[in-house]
Amino acid sequence: MTTLSFLRTNARWLFAGALLTFLSSFGQTFFISIFAGEIRAEYGLSHGEWGGIYTLGTTASAIVMVWAGGLTDRFRARALGWVVLGMLMFACLSMAFNHAVWALPLVIFALRFSGQGMSTHIAAVAMSRWFIATRGKALSVASLGFSFGEALLPLIFVSLMALYDWRMLWVGAALVAFLGIPTLIGLLRQERTPQSMTHSDQSMGMQARHWTRSETLHHWLFWFMVPALLGPGAFNTAFFFHQVHFAEVKSIAHVDLVAMFPFYTIISIGAMIASGWALDRLGTGRLIPWFQLPMVAAFLAFAYASGTPTLLLGFFFLALTTGFNTTLPMAFWAEFYGTRNLGAIKAMAVAVMVLGSAIGPGITGYGIDLGLGIETQYILIAGYFIFATVMMAIGVNRARPLLHLTPRPGLRAGTSRPT
Repeated sequence: MTTLSFLRTNARWLFAGALLTFLSSFGQTFFISIFAGEIRAEYGLSHGEWGGIYTLGTTASAIVMVWAGGLTDRFRARALGWVVLGMLMFACLSMAFNHAVWALPLVIFALRFSGQGMSTHIAAVAMSRWFIATRGKALSVASLGFSFGEALLPLIFVSLMALYDWRMLWVGAALVAFLGIPTLIGLLRQERTPQSMTHSDQSMGMQARHWTRSETLHHWLFWFMVPALLGPGAFNTAFFFHQVHFAEVKSIAHVDLVAMFPFYTIISIGAMIASGWALDRLGTGRLIPWFQLPMVAAFLAFAYASGTPTLLLGFFFLALTTGFNTTLPMAFWAEFYGTRNLGAIKAMAVAVMVLGSAIGPGITGYGIDLGLGIETQYILIAGYFIFATVMMAIGVNRARPLLHLTPRPGLRAGTSRPT
């Protein structure tokens, strides 16, 4: 099947995935951080205090995701999707009308859980279940929603802040989320085959079986992947979270920094499409150990940037891993652990990622308050991604032979040798 034929045949389901990922933008750090200056001024918060509140709300989201993410194994995407978008709409309205600082962590929780957490989770699990031979391609297309959100929304909303109060812009975000509900219901009126609740054995994991979440949690490969799960969530989030402060450090206008986001988006789209094409042909095992190396170059470039060209170089490398990250990790869980319990397994991985996005803004914010400059922090972050890459390479290369094994009598779950 040609790419054009694939898109035409599966348009409604691919667009549903892209719609969910696009609307998740309202709960993503790159969008919330647009209002960081206004929020800190409104509530009288320092960088560390705002980062702490963000960490608290996001951590709560990660904890709830461990349970809620498993709902995708019990309910179809069309049943969960509109409920989550309704929650996202009310979360946006809460940000618009809340005036109590004690309630701010609850608002952040609602935005992160319904946006960053469940909207993206439903889209990713649905694509991985509905598409098998073309899983990488489907994930790439559905993830275009992220890219359009990153490219368009910051530029649009930063420009609108010159004309409208920031709270009114959150009302606008709520309206967009509301309009997404009937659109999603219409797109998913007809469920794709294979359906999201299928128990087909067509896509099994290591040792030719479907793993449970408990087995995955007790398997050594999961723990080799944890640093890589934490890294992008923590430090990509931290970069966008502190974008206002970063612009001040680099002595450029915030709107000029935001104007570079479309370049970042274009590169991430190219990387996303390339990674989807490559994983359908090579598998995730050959690709995933190395996908975070561009983050090393990105944060070193941001640390030493002295002008627009170096900043754009940083965005280029950051976009490479961002693009890879939209397809490779999701395909990894399906390929290595099977698809029957994918929702529960992916929910655990998402919880780790969300936990990272909670930790990153918090530790970098308090670092700023303590006098550890953001540029120095970025050098340390580059070192972290070297560590994460080494861990992935060791774990995945050890696990790859298990993809070609068949179950044997006496083989205990979570082990690779007979007992």
